Amino acid sequence: MTSPDPLTEGARRADRFLSLLGTDDEAATELVDGLTDVRDLVFLGAGLTSVARAEARSLPPAQRAQANTRQLRLGEFRDAHRSDPAGLRAWLRRAGEEILLIRSQQAIADRVDAADQAWTEARAAAEASGTAAASDAATTT
Repeated sequence: MTSPDPLTEGARRADRFLSLLGTDDEAATELVDGLTDVRDLVFLGAGLTSVARAEARSLPPAQRAQANTRQLRLGEFRDAHRSDPAGLRAWLRRAGEEILLIRSQQAIADRVDAADQAWTEARAAAEASGTAAASDAATTT
């Protein structure tokens, strides 16, 4: 029997970790604490990094730039703890929290977009029916 591909296994663990994070923090901690090999921790982190980078791409520009900066800092933190399993576990927790933050920012951006769309549709309907003011342009004196 062959061992599973470490990259695939890391992505699977990342999905599992993210599904536990925020809903069952104890189980998420157990999953990370159960990994003793630096290699397994790094591949889990690679899976989390992939998710964070992919999800950050859909953020508005300012939030995307901030997420990119946080990813760079997480990389520096990882590099500082390259051979320390306890430090890598801290990195994994921070990486998971980063993804939760990205998801919450995306949810806010989606709500703002929906509100803007509703306002635009209401404004267009008012203009089409003639109930909007004839002109919203500022007048000069």
